[in-house]
Amino acid sequence: MIRVELGKVFRRPRTLVSVGLLCLLPIIVAIFLATTHIAPPPGQGAAFLSAVLNNGELYPAAALALVLPIFLPVAVAVFAGDAVAGEASTGTLRYLLIRPVGRGRLLLAKLIAVVVFVIFAIFLVVVTALITGVLLFGTGHAAAVGQPGGLTSLSGNALSPSQLILRLLGAIGYIVLSMLGVGAVALLFSTLTDSALGAALGTLAVLIASEVLDTLDAASSVRPYLLTNYWLSWVDFFRDPVFWNNIERGAGLQVVYVVVLLGAAWANFSTKDITS
Repeated sequence: MIRVELGKVFRRPRTLVSVGLLCLLPIIVAIFLATTHIAPPPGQGAAFLSAVLNNGELYPAAALALVLPIFLPVAVAVFAGDAVAGEASTGTLRYLLIRPVGRGRLLLAKLIAVVVFVIFAIFLVVVTALITGVLLFGTGHAAAVGQPGGLTSLSGNALSPSQLILRLLGAIGYIVLSMLGVGAVALLFSTLTDSALGAALGTLAVLIASEVLDTLDAASSVRPYLLTNYWLSWVDFFRDPVFWNNIERGAGLQVVYVVVLLGAAWANFSTKDITS
């Protein structure tokens, strides 16, 4: 069952199209930056965009900052929202369960497929951004580390290439965990409805509501518990020293959301009357 679901991840054209579009956005932005040589001032625009003109090796971090707020969550919501509801809408869910496959095992296979999709999408964004950044902007090795064109943290301290790689891996892991929170919301909605579109729209409604509340001073009491509140804390991996406070809070919050929402999805799906 897990092998079948993983095969679906890479066989479906819409999966490749959605990942391709995620990779395309950073490429388009890089082309504009390379042709105009106009980068946002430091502190404005997506993180790291002000530094990539001097060092293309930083562009994977900038690419993550570009796709995270909107495009990556939308892709995850659509993919995960289709996991169960898509099978129901096409009439294949009942036939899947007729075979000796437990509902818990099926839901686990769907969850693993979501995890693989998230990792696959982020991995391709990082790889294509690195290739694009190095080709269009070059590397900073010609300059001394910590000097213009060299590798520096957001705090202005020097970073070695190995430190940059480790911090980028940490940021990727944090973003994967954050997107699993989105996937858990979508999987829950996917077990509540037979419409994949409805599940995706419900997930997006939750994310939009969370982001709106995150900007309101009146909602400051609930802000630390909002799903999207700590999403951008992955940037703290690129400070020196690393700011672990928000990273740890964000990771803990996402774990709670994933456990609670997946538990609710399993409880609903295990007792649901499957008619399609």
